[in-house]
Amino acid sequence: MAYEFDWSSIPASLPFLWDGMLVSLEITATALVVGILWGTLLAIMRLSPLAPLRWFSAGYVNLFRAVPLVMVLLWFFLLVPQLLTQVFKLDPTTDVRLASALVGFALFEAAYYSEIIRAGIQSVPKGQLAAATALGLSRMQAMRLVILPQAFRNMVPLLLTQGIVLFQDTSLVYVSALADFFGSAYKVGDRDGRLVEMLLFAGGVYFVLCFALSRWVQSLQSTRTHV
Repeated sequence: MAYEFDWSSIPASLPFLWDGMLVSLEITATALVVGILWGTLLAIMRLSPLAPLRWFSAGYVNLFRAVPLVMVLLWFFLLVPQLLTQVFKLDPTTDVRLASALVGFALFEAAYYSEIIRAGIQSVPKGQLAAATALGLSRMQAMRLVILPQAFRNMVPLLLTQGIVLFQDTSLVYVSALADFFGSAYKVGDRDGRLVEMLLFAGGVYFVLCFALSRWVQSLQSTRTHV
């Protein structure tokens, strides 16, 4: 007997799904901002003339790039609640799943953003740094005022593309039973006995959003190419 689709449970579930989408967007935005900031520092350390800074940055990046994201999320899901409970004297029953997901995603994404930013910095002609230091700027001032602004203009499409990948990866927070968009869709489908319909609907939403963002990034890149 052929499977009979029934989409009637979706409209009533939209408010619950929207709450899940807000969680996914919050994780994406936080990991994007913190990941870029921390990734920038890691990239600068990777290019530093000081060996200990280079070793630390290389070790950090290689560690997080060699470990699956779902395993990193499990690590932080197990460690962050204990750390927050001890440091801030929280009630052991306090729900810190969102905090652990934010920390895990931000630190993980920083390793990937670091490599993008390092490549962007290296794409700026070395003469720019030499000229800036010849004008009396320190290495850090030259990096902040001259090199990084040019590098970030070159990196915008790659940074946004990685942000799209990050949004897709937020579905992995299911390992901590956090109700993001995918987790909310799964719970509703399981509750109503319409798991196939809800997962297809969730997949369609992910496709529409990510495809639209990808097209926007492509148009932005084309605009920058013709400028």
